[in-house]
Amino acid sequence: MNINTAMQYLTYGMALLGVLAFMVSVVVQVIKEMPFLAKVPTSAVALITSMILCPVALVVLCTYFKITITWYYVFASFLAAFIVYLVSTGGWEKIKEIWDRTKYKDSESE
Repeated sequence: MNINTAMQYLTYGMALLGVLAFMVSVVVQVIKEMPFLAKVPTSAVALITSMILCPVALVVLCTYFKITITWYYVFASFLAAFIVYLVSTGGWEKIKEIWDRTKYKDSESE
């Protein structure tokens, strides 16, 4: 595989991640107003929605491209669901805050 093909797949993957994160955000905003979900935390609803939407997207894409679904595709879709959840709920800021707190601080420069 040459670099052009790898970059093309990476671009498709990032675009798919963005579309899935957008879809999770939209679905959560719509279903969060339902009476039986009003007391459930929004982040939990987003995680469950992401865990449902990502495998469904996998099945749709594999059906469209006539690809046989294997176990590691399903496993990868569940791993991708966590990334989609983080993107859709603004989790990157949380990760950055944790990273910033763990950085070494020089006591002389303060």
